[in-house]
Amino acid sequence: MFTGLIEEIGVLRRAQRRGEAMVLTLSGSKVLEDVKLGDSISVNGVCLTVIAFDGGSFSVDVMPQTFRHTNLSELKPGSPVNLERAMMAGGRFGGHIVQGHVDGTGVIVGRSAEANAVVFTIKPHDEGLLRHVVSQGSITLDGISLTVAVVDREAGTLTVSIIPHTLKETALQYKQAGDTVNVECDILGKYVDHLLSQRGRGASEAAPARGRGGLTEELLRDYGF
Repeated sequence: MFTGLIEEIGVLRRAQRRGEAMVLTLSGSKVLEDVKLGDSISVNGVCLTVIAFDGGSFSVDVMPQTFRHTNLSELKPGSPVNLERAMMAGGRFGGHIVQGHVDGTGVIVGRSAEANAVVFTIKPHDEGLLRHVVSQGSITLDGISLTVAVVDREAGTLTVSIIPHTLKETALQYKQAGDTVNVECDILGKYVDHLLSQRGRGASEAAPARGRGGLTEELLRDYGF
């Protein structure tokens, strides 16, 4: 589990690819201070397992599922990436609950300045992800915990506003319109939506499910609202 607070920007040194399987070797310093084999490190928001390391780099396996559903397949030697170690139980929880389980990718369709901030507009490749995104809620883009400023469901986009510190300390500073980002929606919203959609299913998966559509007027009446 991660917080979405990026610890450092790493660089891809080498990508060994066999079909849709890869071994990535990345540079790092802070994330290597207490690293052990089998540790989890978030790379652009993807939870990966350390399979080898030395004083200045570490290697991770990327399986086909991850290859197909994240932007790791687009990395080339020299590409900057966001790095974060797994959250320590006794540490400050400065971001939000981030699993490192990417829901999909999105393309940056707009980048503009607004006073001291930079505004990014993202269009998920799967617009169904927007059902789990709410204005002023949390979203993870390339591993960065951010606050959603606007959700435009008609356009199929979400917008975030980045403060100068976050831009400077993450690889998002290098991203422009047309680039892709990994998107992980807030886990709380996903679980609530799933539980509501399963309400009434009972023992039979084939049985009609009252309230299967999620939060409905009927469901609210049933619970006294």
